[in-house]
Amino acid sequence: MVTLYQPQRFTRLPDAILFDTDNTLYPYAPAHAAAQLAVREKVMLTLSLSGEDFDRAFQEARHQIKVRLKYTASSHNRLLYLQRMLEIMGLGSQVLLALDFEQTYWRTFLSNATLFDEVKELLDDIRMLAIPTTIVTDLTAQIQFRKVVYFGLDHYFDYIVTSEEAGFDKCHAAPFHIALEKMHPQGDCIWMIGDNPINDIREARREINAVTLQKIHEDTPLGTGESAPDAAFKHFGELRRLLVRLREHT
Repeated sequence: MVTLYQPQRFTRLPDAILFDTDNTLYPYAPAHAAAQLAVREKVMLTLSLSGEDFDRAFQEARHQIKVRLKYTASSHNRLLYLQRMLEIMGLGSQVLLALDFEQTYWRTFLSNATLFDEVKELLDDIRMLAIPTTIVTDLTAQIQFRKVVYFGLDHYFDYIVTSEEAGFDKCHAAPFHIALEKMHPQGDCIWMIGDNPINDIREARREINAVTLQKIHEDTPLGTGESAPDAAFKHFGELRRLLVRLREHT
């Protein structure tokens, strides 16, 4: 059952719903772990490196890119991490290798990514209620579009906003406001469904006064203080039942 921490915010159906993607619609960690291992093994074999050498160079490369690009879509770009890793190893940019390693990562990632139970059923329910939906997600447009198509969700959402399009990650107001500009909701009851207590919960409430619902699962802490959600749930079936209750009382 959905835990309502602010029940006064759940007296009617929402006018629009925003969804995060990574770690909200599917568990991110297993897919990432499998993909990172596949890249690690391929780099070790291709360049005759130890696992420790790969780990050290990759982590340094990732750190440098994150520091340089901060809260932008490019700060998540796996291709940039791998390019910089090769440069740190003293090999130059090695464009073909960087592209090959990146493709290995995403091919493995997608083959190990599985939607949480009842995601599509929930989206069907929302569509039947004629509630507009938008994905609001960090990272670059191309890979996020690929995920949506891979999961077969491209016909479920009305719009998508990536941090590449917005110019900032969700720690900034831009992605949320762009989503509302695209949707033109007929009221001000906007739900934000996500897992991150800061980027999804705190910022959505702060920037657009969203009603916030946090997806809780392994390694996802419940937000507290300013990052506390209005509601929390573990299974998407719980949200389906919440919508039924709200529809019956509207």
